[in-house]
Amino acid sequence: MSRLTGTLWEEVALRRTRAAADPDALPRPVALPASWEDEAAEALAAIAPGDEPVSLPRLAEAWIGRVVARGRKLDLIANETRGLAFAESLRGLLLARRGAPGLTAWRGESKGEHRFVLNLPAFLEPAEPGAMPGFDIKGYTAAVSTAVRTLEILTGAKSTQLALGFADLAGLLAGFGLPYDGAEARAVAGAIAALTRGAAEIESGHLAAQLGGREPVCLLWPVPPAHCVVPGLAEAARAAMEGAATASHGLRHAAVLSLAPADAIEALLGAETAGLAPAPGPTRSGLDAQGYPAELATKAAHRAGRLYDLPVQARPGQPIPGRIMALLAPPSPDARLAMSRVVTAFLHAAPPVPAAIPAPPRAIPAPRQPERSAAGERGRGTIHRVTIGGHRVTLRTAESSDGVLVDIAFSLAKESAALKAMLDAMAEAVSIGLAHGVPLASFVEAYAYSTGGTAGAVEGDANILRATSVLDWAFRRLARDYLGRTDLPDPGEEDILPEQLATPPSSATPLLPLDLPAQLSPAARRRMLRLVG
Repeated sequence: MSRLTGTLWEEVALRRTRAAADPDALPRPVALPASWEDEAAEALAAIAPGDEPVSLPRLAEAWIGRVVARGRKLDLIANETRGLAFAESLRGLLLARRGAPGLTAWRGESKGEHRFVLNLPAFLEPAEPGAMPGFDIKGYTAAVSTAVRTLEILTGAKSTQLALGFADLAGLLAGFGLPYDGAEARAVAGAIAALTRGAAEIESGHLAAQLGGREPVCLLWPVPPAHCVVPGLAEAARAAMEGAATASHGLRHAAVLSLAPADAIEALLGAETAGLAPAPGPTRSGLDAQGYPAELATKAAHRAGRLYDLPVQARPGQPIPGRIMALLAPPSPDARLAMSRVVTAFLHAAPPVPAAIPAPPRAIPAPRQPERSAAGERGRGTIHRVTIGGHRVTLRTAESSDGVLVDIAFSLAKESAALKAMLDAMAEAVSIGLAHGVPLASFVEAYAYSTGGTAGAVEGDANILRATSVLDWAFRRLARDYLGRTDLPDPGEEDILPEQLATPPSSATPLLPLDLPAQLSPAARRRMLRLVG
């Protein structure tokens, strides 16, 4: 604890709780500032894998100490006094939840891309309820400079591309009361992006003066917004871009500003969205004080409530005021694209691809009656009742209004369940085929004279006297009624006889004869004995 003496940690009250990064994992002890929410404790548990207790001061001081020591070694931090001041600036950013390096720095990993993220809503200046807050331009510019120098140290002063980014633009806009899809919101976002890039390139110029320039200054850059609703923001953005263009020693880096997907660092800082993503809505799923699932108001909703001087969820589950609901409503795809174009103009790399945007809703077509046949709707039908081999069979047909066959069905009185199910499935398949244009003649050619199941003499049909099966009689009957075919004669009597059981062989000879040796009679065996004296 001696390292914390005389630092900002002395003024921080900590609380201890139990948290886990994975809902299926066992919670472990976590120590963090008393004012931070439980989601920050879960993020802290995710930053430090394992099952041991986690303390924010101890975990943060580890990477802060590594950064300062390496900065001294690279001559990026002149002396011990500047090292202490630089460490305090990093602690201040973290404790104010304004910024922090990525997971690679926290875990002390030698491989992996280093990044630094700034939490935009943390730079909102407090205001009276009902008044629009300001933006801490001076503090934000200083944070950008600290972040660039930290990244230069973490990369060993070797990389020409740094990954500085910001998070929760939607939360910042909600604090100003600006709808995401409005022109004023795009102006503020463009000014923030321009200020970030300009301040980062100014610090890159300072590093170039100290270590040597590697890139020329950028003389052609997008024009920042001329004005925005945040006082002084547009002017600061323009001044930062002009200052970056006048670096006498060139720049140290070819790229400094890029956005990255969110991870545990954004959650630790309290950011609800990554980069320029819109707000997910005024509520989120969570647990109330008793541990029951509830819809909780987001931080963006609380900021908007302070701005509008409206109460927001004194108790979990209470409705959100309509004005805040409208402010945080999901923007249209065109609004998201317009915001992306404004911000991307100042980035050195394309922003991460957002989650798939749902397709616009399409009108549901009016329900219509299923068309069983192109010939028209169902009209009359016929019923045939016959007896085949002593078994009663009923064939029902349905026709369209112009007499075209569209449906058939069977009813059998004395048959097995398997045969009934097979005939029902066959009739349904034939009906579907007829509805989709399969000609009846194709079914007749396939099933006439088919065998299987009931067969024999047909009673009740004057035209068909014998049938090899129910399907044989049915499709020859349909061929006569709907195709006019009389060229399908009855099968012969030998074709409708039931299958004969196999006749057992009359010979008494075994089916598998054995060639046994001949046996002598007992008398013959006695004659073969000799008396030996």
